[in-house]
Amino acid sequence: AQFTESGGGLVQPGGSLTLSCRASGQFTVNEYTMAWYRQTPGKERELVAGMTTNNHKSYYLESVKGRFTISRDTIVNIMYLRMDFLKPADPAVYFCKRKNFADSWGPGTQVTVSL
Repeated sequence: AQFTESGGGLVQPGGSLTLSCRASGQFTVNEYTMAWYRQTPGKERELVAGMTTNNHKSYYLESVKGRFTISRDTIVNIMYLRMDFLKPADPAVYFCKRKNFADSWGPGTQVTVSL
C-alpha cells in the first residue's frame, strides 16, 4: 500500500483546507479503517481522525472535533480531511494510512496557519 497526500498550504486562522490522500495498491479505502495523522517537529505523530470500515463511523482527536471532517471516495480511492476554523495549534505535516497496519508513510502535506 502507498499513500500520497496533497492539499496542504498556508491559510489564515479561521480558514479552511481540504487535504487529499490518494491510496494505491491492491485494496480500496473502504476495506480498512483509515486514519489521518499529523506531526510537528520534535513531537510524536498523533492520530487526528479515523474512519472505520463497515459502519463508516468516524472519530476525532478532541481538539479537532467539530472542525475537521474525514471522508472517502471509494471510486477514486481517495481519503479526504476537510479542516475548518483552522487554529494556530493545527500546523503540522499531515499523513494518512491504514490504521493498525505497518504501511510506509507517504510524503505528507504541510499545513501552515498564519496571518
